[in-house]
Amino acid sequence: MNVFSIPKSDFKKITNIFNREIGRFVFFVFLLFFDSIYFAENVTNSQILINILMVAGFFKMYFRSNPRTKELMIYAVILGFIGEYFFSRGLHMYTYRLENVPLYVPLGHAALYGRIFMFTKSSVVRKYDKSIVQFFAVCISILAITSLIFFNDVFGFVMTICIFLLLWKRPKDRLFFFSMYILVVILEIGGTAFGCWEWPDTAFGVFKFLPSNNPPIGISLLYFLLDIGCFLIYTQRHKIAWNRLKNIQRNQA
Repeated sequence: MNVFSIPKSDFKKITNIFNREIGRFVFFVFLLFFDSIYFAENVTNSQILINILMVAGFFKMYFRSNPRTKELMIYAVILGFIGEYFFSRGLHMYTYRLENVPLYVPLGHAALYGRIFMFTKSSVVRKYDKSIVQFFAVCISILAITSLIFFNDVFGFVMTICIFLLLWKRPKDRLFFFSMYILVVILEIGGTAFGCWEWPDTAFGVFKFLPSNNPPIGISLLYFLLDIGCFLIYTQRHKIAWNRLKNIQRNQA
């Protein structure tokens, strides 16, 4: 696998960037324990504390980000609120522990988006884009097949196939979306294991022919809607700069 051919010095840099940009977000997954069923039943309901911690973490990240990332994070928060209320409270595709939409969730979407964006835009990561993408693709395939075989997660497997098909002719987007897939898997497994939220045993609780695990492994497909929404808003607000970039890329092709 090409990822093992990356020079040790550059591999160390990539690992450090991954730990800095994404590792901190993974740490937050463990904080979800304080919004767990166990903690609520045996200690106290501390969802407010998690909300406060996420607000603090969000603004810390926001003020340390470049202007483009800041703007994208704002869009992600707005679309995150809309999407959460639509999918969870409107369509009942999944349910939070208190049957609400915790404040930390849409802020978490924005933080996740920002972390992945900063990781994938790092120069050393982009230098080995193809090798990292290949490695992530193998990991994702193993995750999806394992979930299908051991947890009968047909829904998650189908969504994973859809992700690969959507990215088939979009090689430049693979690093971002594959990174998101892996991080979302970690987030969803942590959240559902603690009982912070729950997915039904079939797709959206409606399609009986699509059995689902809790969580479905390929649920990052829905997160992609957030990225697409942020991207469209950004390009519409910066039409001149975006058209200039497309012309440069067209001339270089």
